[in-house]
Amino acid sequence: MGMQATSKGTMPVVLLKEGGSETKGRDAQKNNIAAAKIIAEIVHSSLGPRGMDKMLVDSLGDVTITND
Repeated sequence: MGMQATSKGTMPVVLLKEGGSETKGRDAQKNNIAAAKIIAEIVHSSLGPRGMDKMLVDSLGDVTITND
């Protein structure tokens, strides 16, 4: 089972899906930097005074329009 965290006596929350793996140190840092760069690339055109809206579609097909 994945790593668990608790908050003030509540039930544990599973942070990793079943069969997932944990990354630490430099590898975790590199993964976080790569994820931040991908997110920045996605949202950069929505920032600033001429920012455009983004249409987000989740796995269920629900659509959200945002410029935040």
